[in-house]
Amino acid sequence: MTDGHTPSEEKAASTSLGDLLGEVTRDLSTLMRQEVELAKAELKQSASKAGKGAGMLGGAGYAGIMAILFLSIALWWGLGYLIDNTWSAVVVAVIWAIIGLVLYTRGRKELKQMQGAPRTVDSLKKLPETLKRNEENR
Repeated sequence: MTDGHTPSEEKAASTSLGDLLGEVTRDLSTLMRQEVELAKAELKQSASKAGKGAGMLGGAGYAGIMAILFLSIALWWGLGYLIDNTWSAVVVAVIWAIIGLVLYTRGRKELKQMQGAPRTVDSLKKLPETLKRNEENR
């Protein structure tokens, strides 16, 4: 290296353009394969964590249902001491019917207010008009 050129500069000067392009293509191909492998590994890890999280949420939901069931039975049993046993079951059922009705009406109201993706729909409606203007300008 007496002339002040780096090894990369010397290689570039002594190698043909086709060989350099082939080397760049191979390097890009290797890089892309490595990136795809990294993405696969990350997605696999994310999916595994999501599956575990979903399982835990499902277990929590089941535990919540069981808690509500046994609290309802305890309420039914407790009311049985205050009023007739048959009527205490009806009272608990009516309470749950009211809760269900309130949740149903609120959920239905929320769904009716849902607008979807209004800005996307608006921009998609404008797309044919935009393309038509470009064809007129040709």
